[in-house]
Amino acid sequence: MLSAVKGLSRYHTEESLRAYLLERSHRTENGCLVIEGYGRRRGVHQKVAGRAWAHIAAYVVLVGGYDPALDVDQTCGAADCIEPTHLRQLSRAEACRSRNQPAQCRNGHDRELDPATGRYRRVCRTCNREAQRRWREREAAEVAQGRAAYGRSS
Repeated sequence: MLSAVKGLSRYHTEESLRAYLLERSHRTENGCLVIEGYGRRRGVHQKVAGRAWAHIAAYVVLVGGYDPALDVDQTCGAADCIEPTHLRQLSRAEACRSRNQPAQCRNGHDRELDPATGRYRRVCRTCNREAQRRWREREAAEVAQGRAAYGRSS
């Protein structure tokens, strides 16, 4: 069944992969078994054991009965969780429908509803406006620095 996992190193057996996943993970206070993969960011899907997604590899060796035609989803909502009781397989459409959208962005601004879809906008307008302002300030500083280097003041 390990051959059905895309990107998985062929040198792993079920026992070695199980030990590898458990060695790289730690339990959090809310019951999730969080894996530390190749990425440094917390809360995103992690890759391990070659280029395989950790939650899919964990489903294969910790739960079993993997169907490559279905998606592996976490019921807890943490993308880097490999707790066997939090993993389930469902179709892509069901996974998209069950995905929740927070009412605020990661910086705490209230999200706006998109009138066309009735869902929250993907990008927070306030955060986007602030990011564009910071970018324009950086660009203006670079232009001013370049002009000063050539002896021009305006």
